[in-house]
Amino acid sequence: MAAVATVLCGGGVAVAVRQRFGGRRAAPSLSAGGVAVMNGANVVRGRQLLPALFLAPSLRTLSSSASRQQLRAPASASSSDSTGQAKTTGFVDKYPALVTGFFFFMWYFLNVIFNILNKKIFDYFPYPYFVSVTHLSVGVLYCLISWSIGLLKRAPINSALLKLLLPVAVCHAIGHVTSTVSFAAVAVSFAHTIKALEPFFNAAASQFILGDPVPLTLWLSLAPVVLGVSIASLTELSFNWTGFINAMISNISFTYRSIYSKKAMTDMDSTNLYAYISIIALIVCIPPALIIEGPQLVQHGFKDAIAKVGLTKLVSNLFLAGLFYHLYNQVATNTLQRVAPLTHAVGNVLKRVFVIGFSIVIFGNKITTQTGIGTCIAITGVALYSVIKAKIEEEKKQTKSA
Repeated sequence: MAAVATVLCGGGVAVAVRQRFGGRRAAPSLSAGGVAVMNGANVVRGRQLLPALFLAPSLRTLSSSASRQQLRAPASASSSDSTGQAKTTGFVDKYPALVTGFFFFMWYFLNVIFNILNKKIFDYFPYPYFVSVTHLSVGVLYCLISWSIGLLKRAPINSALLKLLLPVAVCHAIGHVTSTVSFAAVAVSFAHTIKALEPFFNAAASQFILGDPVPLTLWLSLAPVVLGVSIASLTELSFNWTGFINAMISNISFTYRSIYSKKAMTDMDSTNLYAYISIIALIVCIPPALIIEGPQLVQHGFKDAIAKVGLTKLVSNLFLAGLFYHLYNQVATNTLQRVAPLTHAVGNVLKRVFVIGFSIVIFGNKITTQTGIGTCIAITGVALYSVIKAKIEEEKKQTKSA
């Protein structure tokens, strides 16, 4: 876990993309789905934050065998220790597949732990607005500590950048809160099935709001997603309108976040960018939490939860849920850096299947045959959409570089 913690300074929402902006270098951008991953949506490449354990000296390629012969002795001497033994190759260079597999494993593991722990909290503390605030608070605390001890150098922010980030952070706040409300209201497996509709909203936004034409093949791949979610919703035993409507609002909010993020281009690094977005989102989330759940929490909410599980467990579980929320988003970002968009697209779909499967096993959720069929159809559609979308993005990238 120490190695993982080294990776995770910052959030998974903000990702740096290689673009020109004002004559400067890469400009961070955000993508839909809670992280810079492809929840059936946009694929963007971000900065790679690797743990110190995996950092290794870069290997220089010598242009000719003659040069290699000539420089062999000095290179050997400079790379040897006092005993004359050559230093070993870095772990990341020696076992790249193993390291990539580790990132995928941690991405899935942290996501599953977050979903399970978060859902269990609602059994004795059914206050999703306040829980959302704790998620963001832990992430902000993480970034503030990183700034204060010098683990992360704080980037300056001005009013112009703040104005650009405000709509992004507001959409992030709304999307996160409504997602949490949905997870509290319905089964985790069903909430993730509804979230599978996210690519449909992304495609609609690209076509009708941004004016970017969406290929017919992408629209056709969304048909099984809509059909599958419809079938699952009609027969879901845990269905209620609160969970369904909030999950749909979350999809729309993250779609608009993606739109606004394209306008909020900046040369600030992704870690600092996410920190500022989290701070703004936290400020946005606090008032509705106090208004909607504040009186209940003061009257009996905290007392009831403490009576059931104790103060220590309540505080520690809320903190851990927020920490895992922050960590899995960052690992998802790191994973994206290590693989091609197509691989990440498939991995993201498998992650959703992983979470749905584990939630059914852990919580013992009973599902009807129709709900199972609908979920499978929806996930298959998301996989189809993700693969086609990733291929289109790769083709565009190759065309621009040609």
